[in-house]
Amino acid sequence: MTKPRILKVAIPAVPFFKLFEYLAPENSQNLQAGIRLEVPFGNRSKIAFLIATSIESDYPIEKLKLITRIIDDVPLLAEIDLKLLHWVAGYYHHPIGEVMSTAFPVALRQGKEAVIKKLPKLIEVETKTSQLICNDAQQNAIYKISATLGEFNIFVLDGVTGSGKTEVYMQLIQTVLDRNQQVLVLVPEITLTPQLQQRFQARFSTPIAISHSKLTDLQRKNTWLLMQSGACSLLLGTRSALFTPLPKIGLIILDEEHDSSFKQQEGFRFSARDVAVMRGKLANVPVILGSATPSLESLYNVKQHRYQHLSLPERAGNALPPLVQILDIRQQKLKEGLSAKLLEEMTTTLAKGEQVLLFLNRRGFAPTLICDDCGWVARCIHCDANLVIHRNKNLLRCHHCGTEHRLISTCPACQSPDLISLGLGTERLESVLTRLFTDKVVLRLDRDSTQKKGALDDFLAQIHAGAAHIILGTQLLAKGHHFPNVTLVAILDVDSGLFSTDFHSGEKLAQLIVQVSGRAGRELKQGKVLLQTRQPEHPLLTELLRDGYAKFAALALAEREMAGLPPFSYQALLRAHHENEELPQTFLQAVAALAQSLNEQNVQVLGAIPAPMARRAGQYRFQLLFQHTNRTTLHHLLRQLMPQILTLKLAAKVRWSLDVDPVDLF
Repeated sequence: MTKPRILKVAIPAVPFFKLFEYLAPENSQNLQAGIRLEVPFGNRSKIAFLIATSIESDYPIEKLKLITRIIDDVPLLAEIDLKLLHWVAGYYHHPIGEVMSTAFPVALRQGKEAVIKKLPKLIEVETKTSQLICNDAQQNAIYKISATLGEFNIFVLDGVTGSGKTEVYMQLIQTVLDRNQQVLVLVPEITLTPQLQQRFQARFSTPIAISHSKLTDLQRKNTWLLMQSGACSLLLGTRSALFTPLPKIGLIILDEEHDSSFKQQEGFRFSARDVAVMRGKLANVPVILGSATPSLESLYNVKQHRYQHLSLPERAGNALPPLVQILDIRQQKLKEGLSAKLLEEMTTTLAKGEQVLLFLNRRGFAPTLICDDCGWVARCIHCDANLVIHRNKNLLRCHHCGTEHRLISTCPACQSPDLISLGLGTERLESVLTRLFTDKVVLRLDRDSTQKKGALDDFLAQIHAGAAHIILGTQLLAKGHHFPNVTLVAILDVDSGLFSTDFHSGEKLAQLIVQVSGRAGRELKQGKVLLQTRQPEHPLLTELLRDGYAKFAALALAEREMAGLPPFSYQALLRAHHENEELPQTFLQAVAALAQSLNEQNVQVLGAIPAPMARRAGQYRFQLLFQHTNRTTLHHLLRQLMPQILTLKLAAKVRWSLDVDPVDLF
């Protein structure tokens, strides 16, 4: 009698670190790993992913259920895709079902047919732009990377802002396309996708597939299937595009590799940069990590000879680096956050018909509403945070949980009408600039002003057309944008990044200053960058401006080594939260005790302690940090610990998650 076939499947939205077993139908053909199935689960059906088949079971055969339906005739994921997902699930200690689910677009997760029913719009440009003549540094980078096509290598393309990294990418992409292979290009933010898409469309004759979270489910399914079938050769996307199957992959590029947006910050907390490196290793193809401000982790790997360093030290063409100056605003009377010297420089720049870019990483009108009589402050009732004034919409809004209230005119504590807006936000600065420069167009780019579909594209078009004179924005402006007529850039509040409990903050501020400064003087006109600060002698600022980012990074790495911090050690952060303050703390204390009982090799277990923002969205938040100088030792403990956490009584009551290699200790 033939033994029944056992199907081992991964099921999404189930917090278990194991596969589930089902029986295959008697008349089913040879079922292969990588197909989707519908299976009974509890009192309903779920879409599952077949991982393996066997004739042996861990359970009595009579207790196994029959699958409901076979969805796919052929695997949607190849063996190499499954290998990557297994590695990811193991490294991040995350349920395999959730990891598998991440690899599929929503429509396919829901069990919909894996067929392209409506082809996406690909745009034909009759005359393609030709490749530019590269300088020696660009040519060297192209030559070195081209020589390793077909092999696994990691290159850190370290190019100053405006050095022509994109031209290097495009010439390498063309070489890979000529070899009839596929290319994956990842960018950290959706805002960078349109401009890169336009440059690619103007350059390459091949269709370009796009993948990011603002597309419809149908668009994302079409993109996924076009790449998975090999019908399309070039994929441009954000973090989530990383897991798209590419049967003929030849090259992986991460632009702005230092950017923390490459790290998923909720749910399955993977790093797209680190997973891309593993994907390159499994596929035996080169990986390019491009940035003007490479992460300390990447520079450390260069130092360890794991990555190859390629430098583009000069701006492409005849563009000159910007002049960077510190503006000491101590004991100065500011006009709504603007110093007299900055206003003078703005007036001069605008008179020459050139554009000004002001950076302020704070949305809204003002960050604090305070009563001048009794000192009452508008606080969020759900978070340890102030409510931000949004005067244009007559609202008080929490930027952490989204809670909104109507803007009040009297103090709820003492009924005084003397309510004062403290601090500066982009909305307030926009109104000030409009009053000060009445004949100029002020454009505000932040998450509030660009919510409507197409708004960001319209704003960028206005900037390029010269229809905007003063551009005011947040992080949206810090990355990758090319504004040829912007010659003056000012960072209004440098000091907010100088004091933080997070050891990453110095690196992030230095990267921000260099990246924002890079928007100035991109072509023939030399740019000027002004940094407003009350800390003009701060070592971070003086070292960065005197010696440049490379020297700053070397000193920062030396400091990290002395302190035993990453990348000289490895961390994992277990977070827990609940509306009852005691439960997450008690839960993490139990986890800490469990970890210590398994801890044979002295992994540091620090906590449980309140998170830097101890209360958010009505939830009390605590965290437990694991740290060791050896990655293998840390992961050995986590591998033993994670299944045992599920046995704790409180594990089902509190919300908790593990963050391996955290980039924010918030």
